[in-house]
This record gives sequence, structure tokens and C-alpha cells, in this order.
Amino acid sequence: MAAALGAGSGSAGPPGLPNSVPGHTALPAVAVWEWQDEFGRWRPYRGGVCSFIEQALQAPAQKGRRSGAGLASSSIPLGQADATLAPYVIDIPSLMQFRQDTGTMRSVRRHLFAQDSAAGQGIVWEWQNDEGGWSPYEMNVCVFLEQAFTHGLRHVDLSSLGYSYDIDFVSLVQTNKSSRFRRGIQRRMDTPYPVTTATGPLHTGVACSCQQCLLNSGTGPITTRYRHSMINLPSSSAVPQVSSRTAALSSSGLGFVPYNKPTLSGARSAPRLNTQSAWAPPQPGGAGGPSPGLSASNGVSVPNLPVEMPKPSKVNQALAVSPSEHEQVVRKYLEELRGAPADEDCIICMEKLASPSGYSDACECKTIKPEAVGQLTKCQHAFHLLCVLAMYANGNKDGSLQCPSCKTIYGEKTGTQPKGKMEVSTFTQSLPGHQDCGTIQIVYSISRGIQGPEHPNPGMPYTARGFPRYCYLPDNEKGRKVLDLLRVAWKRRLIFTVGTSSTTGESNTVVWNEIHHKTEMDTNLSGHGYPDPNYLDNVLAELAAQGVTEACLRQ
Repeated sequence: MAAALGAGSGSAGPPGLPNSVPGHTALPAVAVWEWQDEFGRWRPYRGGVCSFIEQALQAPAQKGRRSGAGLASSSIPLGQADATLAPYVIDIPSLMQFRQDTGTMRSVRRHLFAQDSAAGQGIVWEWQNDEGGWSPYEMNVCVFLEQAFTHGLRHVDLSSLGYSYDIDFVSLVQTNKSSRFRRGIQRRMDTPYPVTTATGPLHTGVACSCQQCLLNSGTGPITTRYRHSMINLPSSSAVPQVSSRTAALSSSGLGFVPYNKPTLSGARSAPRLNTQSAWAPPQPGGAGGPSPGLSASNGVSVPNLPVEMPKPSKVNQALAVSPSEHEQVVRKYLEELRGAPADEDCIICMEKLASPSGYSDACECKTIKPEAVGQLTKCQHAFHLLCVLAMYANGNKDGSLQCPSCKTIYGEKTGTQPKGKMEVSTFTQSLPGHQDCGTIQIVYSISRGIQGPEHPNPGMPYTARGFPRYCYLPDNEKGRKVLDLLRVAWKRRLIFTVGTSSTTGESNTVVWNEIHHKTEMDTNLSGHGYPDPNYLDNVLAELAAQGVTEACLRQ
């Protein structure tokens, strides 16, 4: 996915950005750089790293003004700012983060926030991850949470930001509204983000009305389709308001979208990788006129990192394998409708159901027309048939479907867990909160290996840190029920996956996969031990969300 050029036309900062917008006054702001993980979520670099990036971009221009060159940095090694980021380099022309030892590339973006926002004050809101560490929310979420917190709100709903979470500021807990799983949250002071200047509105949310969003289809609203945009989030001086799905459009014309749009590669409305340098520096002496770019034709040679052009769409590759089998799965679980609902959207492509599928350019199927609409047989939710075909082709292709609206599973869902071993034993020692029974110990063992076609980077190695992993359940009726279901989940490859560690940031490594385990016996300070009266019910709900229920035990 192409990176979002977060600075937009309303900034005066690092070279390569337009420096003025007629009719706007330069305002103080802070610059936040973020990288995109495999789930499509943006994760902010720390303030010190962002300062280093900004300085690296500005230094050559400052030197150039003295020498007449004015050339921007082409690549920025992040290890000079943070030793833990030693393998990573940001390639400025493509706005990509490049990991030198594995070749993994991820999009990066730059957004500007008000100086009195959470970013400007160095305030970071974090959630507790599965490894017991703390991961930061996206910066726009941090800004939203800080606004609510400073205005004395006890509770906020993140639906307006596209997340199905409730936040309780009193108990410092995040609750998943679907599974009811609870995580700890914390508010932490860190280094403030670097100060710059901006002209025009500053970024206030996932898809606000600032120029940096309006000019970037990757993160901002589609300006010709305002009904699919997020609400306008409040400025740093306003109390956050949570919109309902049926709320009327605001005065700016921006509406509310209840779901995140899946980042299926090949979508017609998905942003494309810009092979032109979005950061080409201005001509010496100021803005205006054609940009010399970063080529050697201007008399200065700057080495660029080798940046691979994107490979053919995963959707097209998958459909080329066996389109008839994929279509059979789609038609097995959906009934084609004769007339599409006039006012409903397809939440996969975010187009009207009465309009052609947004994936019609990526998915070519001789027997499914772009305007064909189908309804899932159990939950009755409707989507473009081509959109469901694209979603299936971009997934595990295991013969199952999951409704993107209500998460109902059709068929038997399987995951991408690498090969390994699950061992179970019992002992008489009790867990805190379960003094009336012994303990079940589960030991998971997975070794490093090579990624298969179902993994993020087929053919590349993956690591397996922290194995064997020891987990604990009470040896009572409900604990044994959870154990039986975990055995089913293990068989279906649902407990682990290959991805990026939320604790270390390491990519291409084995990580937990949304089914929480207790890895400690006698303490719950980290959230991964006992006592926890809600844990067994929480994990049963998470297993059910993966299609693993008591019905599986009767098969």
C-alpha cells in the first residue's frame, strides 16, 4: 500500500513539501511520523525518532541554502536515533520503511497535529499487549483520548474512530464491544514531538478535513463520496463527541463509517504506490517552478535504497490459481439478490450496493457481474459478490467465510499457525482464585522456519521467540472445556500466526493470534496471570469469535 503523504499542502517543514497555501497563515504544529503494520493500522514512532527524521530532512536543505544545492535526504537510518531500530531505514522518495536484514517494506506517513494536542505535549496513550508490554494507540486516537481525559469524561466509545472499543478512564480498561475482552490502558509522558509550522487546518482524526487528509485517499475522506468519510473530530479545545451511525451529516459534509475498510490489495479505490518522489525538494531560493527531484541530472548524485516495485495484486494472483473453486465457496454461502438495496453500502468496498463493486478492476470473473449483490444465508448481510470473492481470495482460501459485518463464520475457519506441538499436563497446585482445584499446564512449542504461501512474506524465514510457552488453566469443569476448545483451535492453526510483534516491533515472527492465554500463575500485575474472574468467559468468547464452540466438540 502506498504511504500517505501526511504533510499535505498546508505545511512548511521539511524540504519537498509545498510551503504555502494562499490565504492561510502559518501556525505552530508538531510532526508525527507513523509506520503501517500488517493489519493496516498506523503506529507512531517515538518523539525522539520523529525529531531525528525531521532534522535529517531539514539539514541538507539548510546546508543547501548556503551552498546553493538544496537537496533533501534520500534515506534516513533510524538506528542513529534508536539502537533498537538499527535494521530500519526510511526511503523518502517512496515513503517506505525498509528493513535491511529481511527486505520487509512498510508504508510510513507524516501528519501534523496542534501544538497543544497530546502529541505536542508528549502524552502517549497505550494498551497492554499479549506479551505484557505496552503498545501505543495511533496518534489520532491518543489525541482523542487525551481530549476526553482532560475534559473529565469517565468513559468514551472509539466507534467514531473506526474501533469497536469502550474506554473506561476510571479503571483504565479497554473493552472489546464484540468479545467483551478487557485490556489495561495507561497514559504516559514521553518526549514531545518536533515542532514545525503548518498552513491550513491541522490533522484532528482518522479522516478529518485538514489538507493532509483531503489530498490523500489512503487515509482521508474520498472527497467525491463524503458519505463514507469519518466524522470531523473535534479540535484540541473541544469536548469529544461520539456520533451515532444514523446521525445526520455535519456541516462539513463528512459522515460516519462504522467499519474499517479492509486493505485488500488491488481494490479500485486503494491508493497506489507513487513511483514519483513525493518529497522532491523545491528549487533553490524558494518554492515554485519545477522540482529537480533526486536524480543525478542536477549534478548531485544521491544513492537511493533499492525499492522493489509492487508485485502483481495478491487478489489477481489468488484468482489466477483457481477462480472456479473460489466462486464455488462464495456461492455456497451467499444467495444472489435480484434487486440491490438502494440505500445500503457494501462495507467491503464502501460503494453503494446499487453501484458496481469497488473491486471490479481487481477481480475479473466471467460468471459474476460487477453489480451482482449477494446475501449471506445465516446473518442476511449483503455485499457485492465480487467484493466477497476478493476478500476470500486475499485470505487463507480454506473454504470458509466470515461476515465482515457481524463476524458470523460460514464453514470451518482455519489460520496460518506454523507447525509445532501442544502438550498438556496437570498438577495439584492451585491457581489464585481457583483454590478448589488443581492446575492444567499447556506447553506450546514452535521452531523457526520458512514462511508458506499463506504467510505475509512467502519463502522468507520467520523467527519463533520465547518458545516453549507455558500457559495455565484451572483444572475444573470450565477450565477443561476451555482446554478442549483450545485443542480444536490448535488443530485449526488459530492460536498463533506469523506477523509483527507488538512488543518488540520485530516482523516475520510467531505471535499470538487473538486468543488470550494466561502465561503466569501467581501474579496478575501484567494482566497475564491469576486471579482473573473473567478470564475463562473472555477466552470462551474469543474462541467462539473464531468459530470454535461447543458444537465443535460434538463433531
